[in-house]
Amino acid sequence: MTVRQITIDVPEKVLLAEKMDTAAFGRELRVLAAVKLYELGRLTSGRAAELAGMSRVEFLLALGRYSVFPFAVELEELEADYA
Repeated sequence: MTVRQITIDVPEKVLLAEKMDTAAFGRELRVLAAVKLYELGRLTSGRAAELAGMSRVEFLLALGRYSVFPFAVELEELEADYA
């Protein structure tokens, strides 16, 4: 798997407010981005898990921490099929 690195500028005040070091904040951003892209339907749960750096099961379990229903996409597809 090829990996690309993306760099973003984060104000020091944000790190201080979050009480995180750079590495921990970077990991959190990856998870948050993965959750949001999954929630928007732009990534599958498997791809989102890859972005978050965790297994698919771990990712699906982590969605609860962000109040995201793990099977929203599947539920919408079922509803569309039976509408």
